[in-house]
Amino acid sequence: MNRLIAYLVRFAVILIGYVVASLAASAFLNLLFLASLGYTPEHPEPAATASLWFSIPFVALFVAYFAFMPAAIAILISEILSRRDWLFYALAGAVVAAVFLGFARQTADANFAATDTRDMLAVIGCGMVGGIFYWLSAGRWAGSWREAGDAPTSPGPSGS
Repeated sequence: MNRLIAYLVRFAVILIGYVVASLAASAFLNLLFLASLGYTPEHPEPAATASLWFSIPFVALFVAYFAFMPAAIAILISEILSRRDWLFYALAGAVVAAVFLGFARQTADANFAATDTRDMLAVIGCGMVGGIFYWLSAGRWAGSWREAGDAPTSPGPSGS
């Protein structure tokens, strides 16, 4: 029963981490494109800052939808290998974004694919930010479900 609870808690932490990563990637994507349009923090416009409250969660839905399968594979690999370093998650986020770009390029809709180099690098950067935020919220404890039931029930030998 103890292992089952450890699995359920870890699954909940993974889901929360995925939501945090999607929100972070969406926020980074929104800020990148606002900056490319000339928005700077020195000259805040109320309409632009207020629109972020709506657009960040809305774009995060699309980020979470399109990145789900590659991210699930990356999360599964990190859990099995118990990877807990931030660089693994940043590179895994970049790979997830690159896989998304590859699938987007294979679709029949030419308007959906990002063909500009700046756009592709922005999406890969968003994947890296999402990976780092996943590490911050859930990745630092990857593989902890294995250790939950391995604790000894009695103390070891005293050595005397």
